[in-house]
Amino acid sequence: MTDIVQRGLYYEEFEVGARYLHRPGRTATEADNVLFTTLTMNDQALHLDAAFAETQQPFGQRLMNSMWTLSTMVGASVGQLTQGTLVAQLGLGDISFPHPLFHGDTLYTESVIVDKRLSSSRPGQGICTIAHTGRNQDDTVVATASRTVLVHCMPEGE
Repeated sequence: MTDIVQRGLYYEEFEVGARYLHRPGRTATEADNVLFTTLTMNDQALHLDAAFAETQQPFGQRLMNSMWTLSTMVGASVGQLTQGTLVAQLGLGDISFPHPLFHGDTLYTESVIVDKRLSSSRPGQGICTIAHTGRNQDDTVVATASRTVLVHCMPEGE
């Protein structure tokens, strides 16, 4: 019997230009929004107060917390890219939310490897930059972000 352990990519396995489609998607629920918003002490009525949100234009309904969208987008990539090979997340940048995500929408995430280099100060580790894009079920881009990670190089002998 062969044992297969799911893991992320070692530095050498990151290929600049490769695009990863992370599936399944994640349908955003009202419970997700209320829990995440209140756990993070965000009292924005656009996330929590349906009567208020209905009076606000241009959307007329509650919006998913954009930080939930960002967190879920990054989380969707972990199994394929960084599970067990990540040393540290170094930073996030170029974050945008060009279209809102609503309760009942499904978030689909894709990641493109845009850059990589060996670490000059940490032997056996490399720095990779990943561009994440989140789309809803209609293929509308709802979020983008760039993430820089420090990952292990492949162990010697593998």
